[in-house]
Amino acid sequence: MKTPFSEYLTQIAPSVKKAIEDLSSDHDYVSALCTDSKGLMIRVGSKAKTVSNKTMTTERGVVIRVCKNRKYSEYAVNTADWNDTAAVIKEIRDQLSMQDRLLESTETNVFETDPLDDDPCEFFGQKETGMLPEEADLKTLVNKLTAISDKGMAMNDKMIECIARAQSTHISKMFLTKNRDLRQSYVYSEGIVAAVVASDGRIKEDYRSVSGIKGPELFDEMEEILPDVVNGAAELLGAESIEPGEYDIITSPEVTGLIAHEAFGHGVEMDMFVKNRALGAEYIGKRVASDNVTMHEGALCAEDVTSYFFDDEGVMAGDVTEIENGILKTGICDALAAKRLGTVPTGNGKRENFSHKVYTRMTNTMFDSGTYSKEEMISSIKYGFLLEGMQSGMEDPKHWGIQCIIQKGREIKDGKLTGRVVSPVIMTGYVPDLLGSISMCSSDREVFGSGGCGKGHKEWVKVADGGPYLKTRGRLG
Repeated sequence: MKTPFSEYLTQIAPSVKKAIEDLSSDHDYVSALCTDSKGLMIRVGSKAKTVSNKTMTTERGVVIRVCKNRKYSEYAVNTADWNDTAAVIKEIRDQLSMQDRLLESTETNVFETDPLDDDPCEFFGQKETGMLPEEADLKTLVNKLTAISDKGMAMNDKMIECIARAQSTHISKMFLTKNRDLRQSYVYSEGIVAAVVASDGRIKEDYRSVSGIKGPELFDEMEEILPDVVNGAAELLGAESIEPGEYDIITSPEVTGLIAHEAFGHGVEMDMFVKNRALGAEYIGKRVASDNVTMHEGALCAEDVTSYFFDDEGVMAGDVTEIENGILKTGICDALAAKRLGTVPTGNGKRENFSHKVYTRMTNTMFDSGTYSKEEMISSIKYGFLLEGMQSGMEDPKHWGIQCIIQKGREIKDGKLTGRVVSPVIMTGYVPDLLGSISMCSSDREVFGSGGCGKGHKEWVKVADGGPYLKTRGRLG
């Protein structure tokens, strides 16, 4: 079915438009992002169950953005009575005036930026879904996850915990200006199964995830990943430490996605270019990777949890080729940063929620596929490791350093897997060196969307990433 659009947003739209019309009388640009997102989260373990209607992206509220004399201000409301439009307008005007006085009294230096474009546009997008989280039978879903947890606990005598966590969110967003009326509605869901095992004083954990533009029907896929989770955790009990050094490596699609996200994710977010905080600004049009590397970023380049129709600034979603055959072509950009840099926005302006600032943020960040099979790639390695599973990562956009913590490495010797497993594995290095060493890419690819991404230490949003298996050379420890 088509995902229904929020009745609440439909109801307040005329009043929000009146506020925009009033504010436009003495401002050069006015916009309103209106959100109403409902969800559910279920977490089941052997000891406890948790059910909530909150997820990372559940919210309801309106943020007004205005521009006057090339200076921007914002005010967010979530308790306004839009039936009393005059009172809401007065509150917004009072708060915006207070912001202006505060900036003047503190002599704060602010960016002056031209008004955003406001070309006429009407759009209404609805993605397909099987179920809505707000209408799901919670008892049935809890029982389903309980059965997965119980089954996992019975699969290995070393299991001490099996956690099944799933969430689903129904997103409705409306973006209004004097000339634009954009509305979208879709549902995304994600599920994670984690297994914890113990033996001889050692405790190890492994996990797998599923995600997509689907309703809670996605939770049915969680049982399929259960055997891999339990077996993966059990083999970590026998894992050894890796000897630090530089190795030929093959990255699984999940690790490939981590590299994409950390290596050329934050590093080409162009709001970082405005303040000279990213080395990528100096490399546009230059080689940053081998000829085998092409990378895309955008809500349209894959279909997963962050595949929306338009971003939080009313810019239609895109598919940006960041790297083409090793050459850095461009970065991604929110609307304000684009104005400041004299370029065009790419549909990557995202807020943590309606009351937070817009930043340039990733959506789907993907390496393109190649022509090889995983088996051909393994057989090409004299000695190295197949890296699997993602724990965390971070980068330094100013100097292009990267650090990825990976769940495990499978030893390869003379073109064959030996069965030896090392864990954990920390991969570090200089981004162009890592990407410049990519010599083979598999013909398949996967996308993963069960996580979130912060800007620095805050501003968490949904992201997805992935790609094919890659053969490269990396520093492991």
